[in-house]
Amino acid sequence: MTILTFSIILLLGAFLAGLVGSLTGLGGGVVVIPLLTLVFHVDIRYAIGAALLASIANSSGAASAYVKEGITNIRLGMFLEIATTVGAVMGAVIAVYTPTNTIAILFGSILLFSAAMTIRKKNQDALQHGSLLAAKLKLNGSYPTAEGIVKYELRNVGAGFSIMTLAGVISGLLGIGSGALKVLAMDTAMHIPFKVSTTTSNFMIGVTAAASAVVYLQRGYMDPAIAFPVVLGVLGGAFLGSRLLSRINPTVLRYLFCVAIVFVAIEMIYNGFQHKF
Repeated sequence: MTILTFSIILLLGAFLAGLVGSLTGLGGGVVVIPLLTLVFHVDIRYAIGAALLASIANSSGAASAYVKEGITNIRLGMFLEIATTVGAVMGAVIAVYTPTNTIAILFGSILLFSAAMTIRKKNQDALQHGSLLAAKLKLNGSYPTAEGIVKYELRNVGAGFSIMTLAGVISGLLGIGSGALKVLAMDTAMHIPFKVSTTTSNFMIGVTAAASAVVYLQRGYMDPAIAFPVVLGVLGGAFLGSRLLSRINPTVLRYLFCVAIVFVAIEMIYNGFQHKF
């Protein structure tokens, strides 16, 4: 395979990753890493390095549009980034000393969890009576809908913060946005409406990835020949996805996406046990 063919396929795959990542809040790494490791047989650490850059690009492309539309809860995102950034640095350091087949098995397991979290019923309703801590930190907010402005309040801030720390560790360890855990923390624990949790997850992913990307860069696990087409593709897909989110029903997309990543997860786990990485 020529370098040009490799770059074109990778660019198209990254575009899909950015599109899916911006629509689901999962980040682009769930597509980029399997593409690089299973199709192109790239070392998983280099794949993670490229995926972290893809997550930064995905967040930059989608988050700007969501912030402009007034859906993202910026104050909440910055508060929870304290937890995810600390966890991301920890995860990145752990990953450097972890066998590649172990990382592959963990990645596959997280993909299965992501699939389960994606198809579960999302919290669509705004909570009207939140916690005192959320009020003191001014984390409550509102977002626009076709019917008007909807206000919501948060609860279980401590539980959400703890889950975010774990999400950061997984992000740094596996190079994925760990959007499933981020959405779990905001949607289930803190009772934030689905659109807000998804868009705020996209806003946070880039900061989390940037923290762990520094460790991979220092260790030499970022190849420009891989990273450049990945970043370009993901950025284009993220911009498109941010414009489609308000116009389409993501239910069908979520189910199709879940079927795809379940197959990828099984393949990653199988290869990990077979020491093929």
